Formats: sequence, C-alpha cells, structure tokens
Amino acid sequence: RGFLLRRNRAIQAEGTFGVMKNDREYDRIVRRGLDSVKMEVFLVSIGFNLYKYHKKQQAHMDRAA
Repeated sequence: RGFLLRRNRAIQAEGTFGVMKNDREYDRIVRRGLDSVKMEVFLVSIGFNLYKYHKKQQAHMDRAA
C-alpha cells in the first residue's frame, strides 16, 4: 500500500513541474537568497495558474458559442 501511495504522489507532483520545465521552458531559479527564491517560485506558480484559468475560460466560452 505504501509503495502505491509513493508512486502516485510522484506522478502527481511531476505533472505540474514537468509542464513548467518542458512546456513553459522554466529551467532554473535565477534569484539568490531564500526570500527571492520564494518570490520567484510564487510568481511562476501564479503565472501557471492564470494560464490554466484562461484556458478553462476559453474552453467554456467556446462551448457556450
């Protein structure tokens, strides 16, 4: 059971980071210092979520039309 949970957790986490690294070409953290790194990851995450939200809104508008 523990093995299945670990395997599932690894797949779920890699999905988002894989998309950010490969599809969005976000290779590395550029900033230095803990606060700057946190802010950079925060901003990249916001951008990722806004992109997903926009795509969802566009799909909804396409279905309504």
